[in-house]
Amino acid sequence: MNTQKIYQVDAFTTELFGGNPAAVCPLKEWPSDGLLQQIAMENNLSETVFYVKENDRYVIRWFTPTIEIDLCGHATLAAAFVLFYHENHSSNVIHFYSPKSGELIVRKDNNLITLNFPANTIESIPLTQNILSCFDIAPQSVFKSKTFYMCVFNNEKEIKNINPEFNHIKNLKANGILITAQGDDVDFVSRFFAPQIGIDEDPVTGATHTILIPYWAQRLAKKKLKAIQLSQRKGVLQCSHLNDRVEMSGHGKLYLIGNLFLA
Repeated sequence: MNTQKIYQVDAFTTELFGGNPAAVCPLKEWPSDGLLQQIAMENNLSETVFYVKENDRYVIRWFTPTIEIDLCGHATLAAAFVLFYHENHSSNVIHFYSPKSGELIVRKDNNLITLNFPANTIESIPLTQNILSCFDIAPQSVFKSKTFYMCVFNNEKEIKNINPEFNHIKNLKANGILITAQGDDVDFVSRFFAPQIGIDEDPVTGATHTILIPYWAQRLAKKKLKAIQLSQRKGVLQCSHLNDRVEMSGHGKLYLIGNLFLA
């Protein structure tokens, strides 16, 4: 019988059922892309991450229930958690390589796991009716990255209480829309909606913080920041801006270890 080991880890949290859950499948070699997508669809989590060891690094890929994506922070943290604590990785540094996003470095300091990712750029764009129709209140300003829209709002209360219109968000030509504001007790807060890639609201999103960290570092004139993603599950991130790279740190919590039976 063809079996495949699987882990599920809650990322960016110290509490079970907090943060963002990801499925992690360590592979010895790559199966077909179709099988990878079917596994992710069956898992029905925001992300399933797969990796294969290649010399001194791990090639990594991420799948939502519907598509393969370019980058995922919480699932990378989950994969690193599995390697550090369950798959016998021998050092406190892991070098991942993504064919879509390049080199991704992860290190462990005590129980804190830190992701070092490329920073992403955004450009200011006009506030259009398409964007206005996505929420019940209007943002202050709108930006666009390669894959996401980002809307900046007045305060944390607006981020908490906003009502997303998923039918309108789904029609945007992007992988999702990010909303953010300065936090009451932290530097910034955010939420992320991506129904077009199978995730109505993602609990904690590392990829969006490659946009958020440079934006808030510049706006607040700070290199080190604390952030909360205000989903129902909530996630806490310690962030650093390193010019063309960003770092985000958090914890992981193991939920399950099991086997997939694939034939």
